[in-house]
Amino acid sequence: MGTQSHSYRRSQEDKLSPEELERYDRQLRLLGFGIESQLKLKRARVLVVGVGGLGSAAALYLASAGVGLLRIIDDGYVELSNLNRQILYDTGDIGKRKVDVAAKRLRELNPEIEVEALGEKLTEENVREMLSNADLAVDCLDNFRTRFILNDACVELEKPLIHGAIYGAEGRLMTIIPGMGPCLRCLIPHEPTEHDKIPVLGPLPGIVGALEALEAIKVITGLGEPAIGKLIVIDGMDLSFHTIEIKRNPNCPACRKIK
Repeated sequence: MGTQSHSYRRSQEDKLSPEELERYDRQLRLLGFGIESQLKLKRARVLVVGVGGLGSAAALYLASAGVGLLRIIDDGYVELSNLNRQILYDTGDIGKRKVDVAAKRLRELNPEIEVEALGEKLTEENVREMLSNADLAVDCLDNFRTRFILNDACVELEKPLIHGAIYGAEGRLMTIIPGMGPCLRCLIPHEPTEHDKIPVLGPLPGIVGALEALEAIKVITGLGEPAIGKLIVIDGMDLSFHTIEIKRNPNCPACRKIK
């Protein structure tokens, strides 16, 4: 049964239905995109770690774009204080598991895709399992300890990672492809001080999460130029975007062995 199901899935991944052609019509019209890029998205498996402010926007746009399988992981429950920025949820969801609500909304948004919901915390013990058969990971976390766990595993398994972060009115974004550019430990050599409650201007996670989805789509399809070796800093107060070049650290404990 499993083999038959797998074969059926693979056959479905090789074509677009009439409904999919209509659903993705506007991006199919994009110069250089076309059917083959859409099929690459349909075949893709993406791990989204965290479905809070960043993850809400990233997951919504990845689902909308037609990523074939989204694996979302978060051990949190919806709280009232989430609702200024976490756009997957509403007041009636308070007290519910985030991944359950998120998975339901994403499936309603796009019934053509698969969503796996994992209501647990990413750890050193389970990170490789979470990344198994994933083509790419999206960092939508709110703490650097777990970010480093994800970064190190992606480097070890040579899987692309899209890093996003928010603090106050500032957003940051960097695309990490092991062997092609720096990793998160090259950018941040020492684990920074963590904050129990991070101040957040509501729209910023939406902006950065959408950019994370855009970078993921570019990496999957091969379109455009991802932000490899570039830290994109967004200042929400004056609406400026700054690009800072980041070099690989030859002594990086995570990626120094990757050629």
